Amino acid sequence: MDRPLAPEIPQRQRRRRLALSGTAACVAVVAYLWLPSIVGPTVSRDRIRTARVERGVVDATIAATGLVVPEIEQVLASPVDARVLRVLERPGAHLTAGQPILELDVSQARLDVDKITQDLAIKANAQAQKRLALDKSLIDLDSRTEIKRLQLASLQSQLARDRQLSSQGLLSVEQLKKSELATSQAEIELKQITAERANAREATHAELEGLDLEIGKLRKEEAEAARQLTLASPRAGRDGVLTWVVTEEGAAVTKGQPLARVADFRSFRVDASISDVYARQLRVGLPAVVVAGEQRFEGTVAEVNPTVSNGVMTVVIALQDRSNPTLRSNLRTDVEIVTARKADAIRVLRGPFATGEGSADVFVVRGDRAVHVPVTFGLSSQTYFEVTSGLTPGDEVIVSDMRDYLRVREVRLR
Repeated sequence: MDRPLAPEIPQRQRRRRLALSGTAACVAVVAYLWLPSIVGPTVSRDRIRTARVERGVVDATIAATGLVVPEIEQVLASPVDARVLRVLERPGAHLTAGQPILELDVSQARLDVDKITQDLAIKANAQAQKRLALDKSLIDLDSRTEIKRLQLASLQSQLARDRQLSSQGLLSVEQLKKSELATSQAEIELKQITAERANAREATHAELEGLDLEIGKLRKEEAEAARQLTLASPRAGRDGVLTWVVTEEGAAVTKGQPLARVADFRSFRVDASISDVYARQLRVGLPAVVVAGEQRFEGTVAEVNPTVSNGVMTVVIALQDRSNPTLRSNLRTDVEIVTARKADAIRVLRGPFATGEGSADVFVVRGDRAVHVPVTFGLSSQTYFEVTSGLTPGDEVIVSDMRDYLRVREVRLR
């Protein structure tokens, strides 16, 4: 007959099983951590890529995508409100400087010029009439002044005789006072006429100056209207290719509306699109490299457009060899903008063995082994990483991906 087990027996069995499981887990962990270093993995030299640490130039660069565009593109806008009569050239046409592109209906512009010309003639006529009126007024006042002078001279002569007669007792005092009053009155009237003449001259001169200003303004308006009328037949300002033109004959165009675009395909620039994350690092004058196919073009940042659209901003790159035959409009390129440069830095070729930012563990070849070495990186370019500590010139570094071996101290090479 079976008897139940004592309670302590199943407990001892459970503790034994837990102890065995824990021991097995610890052994497994230890084996995982230390066995690779004890046994030591082996890598074939054919499966790795190495590079020598050296001294040289390291550029900190920002990568961007670029588009080759004509360096100069002339936009021809309508100088007046008009209507398109004829399209003389089509997109793709090669133009010479001064060659007409469109013919516009400028009848309204001609009417505006004629109106200004008529207004100018009216003002000039008013100015001439004002001068004639001034001359007539001055002649009249001069005549009155001369007559009044003669009257004053006569009264002064009469006053002198009356005073002589009065001193001899031959003329009454009352009669002498009348003679003096008449002389004083004539003197006052002469001064009044002289003042009227001066006031008339000044007032007329002020009116003439006002008319001169109006005439000057009208002449400027006439010259501007005539210039716009001349520009109403859009012409190429330089040799180039017509890239776009209004194609609808009879279409109404307003003043300032673009009519055509003429591009000079003899020189180009690159418009680079770059994330606005790098906005603080960008400035005019930074060196840049444009990669088009197998060719590299040196250039500089000529303009940083502050406008941001969908997190992207535009940087204009001016090329040193802007007329290279390889360049063509709308060619896609890669752009590297150099934000910092060290001329004599310790560097190593860029590779998947590190990101180039901060510290990383790399493998340095020592004979038939690759040793695990901690390294600190500085600047990074599209080609090189700058090494600030951990490596010296001449060291041979594995630059291929070694992430699977980062837990071991060294790797045997065969």
